[in-house]
Amino acid sequence: MSLRLLVIDAYDPNGRRLLRSVGATPAGTLYDRALREAWGDVEVEVLDSGEGVPIDSVDPRRFDGLVWTGSNLTIHRPDEMVHLQLALARDAFSTGVPQFGSCWAIQLAAEAAGGACARNPRGREFGIARAIAPTAAGAVHPLLRDRTDVYEAFASHEDMVVELPTGATLLASNDFCAVQALEVRHGGGVFWAVQYHPEYEFRELARLAVLRREQLMREGRFADDEEAAAFVADFERLDERGDAGSRERQAVSDVVADPHSRRTEIRNWLTALRGGELRS
Repeated sequence: MSLRLLVIDAYDPNGRRLLRSVGATPAGTLYDRALREAWGDVEVEVLDSGEGVPIDSVDPRRFDGLVWTGSNLTIHRPDEMVHLQLALARDAFSTGVPQFGSCWAIQLAAEAAGGACARNPRGREFGIARAIAPTAAGAVHPLLRDRTDVYEAFASHEDMVVELPTGATLLASNDFCAVQALEVRHGGGVFWAVQYHPEYEFRELARLAVLRREQLMREGRFADDEEAAAFVADFERLDERGDAGSRERQAVSDVVADPHSRRTEIRNWLTALRGGELRS
């Protein structure tokens, strides 16, 4: 039988509006697409948090697993939507429904289980997260199967996990962000999450660069408008045809350029989910 998955688009309505304004793909749609590409035999339902079906009416037991997208929300400055998403994550933990996700999801996993998050004092890690290294536990963990000793991934985040909850295992880090991959076991459930974005494509980073341009220049990620425009142009060319010049200018490794490699963590979670390894 197909795996039945619920993707929670964790952006609020204004966040989704801003993504649409620059031509970015909705986060829920991105994950729907990535899950189907990584594993053909899935049934995916997408929930737009704050729109449509109320999130507090979701019964996680209807699904084989929950998948959380990134978000524009700030988990260490909680509002009603943050509280509702934390409540659903805790419900999934307590009912033993496996969870997975990226960026916001790793912060959600930590907070829901009693950890803590904060803004990264270095600002936003954006574009390609460099030199991610598995920990000793991560090197043998099934989430990072097929990852090398050092790898790279798409990223866009300014918050990070600063305190691991009880039951958490740190799986990967880099110099910019100490918690890049995490397993959280809590209340009978298991949540695998990464701070980077295995669901992203080059085009999405280009669109986000347009949306975040002023902030990224203030933080020194781009020196000026010209550098920001060059990044956007290169990433759009890479999305369209894998341009060799753009790859060289942006230092894009084979790991990042290869769609199969980019989906590694998604595929590994689905494999474990299918095998029953994530159910107690």
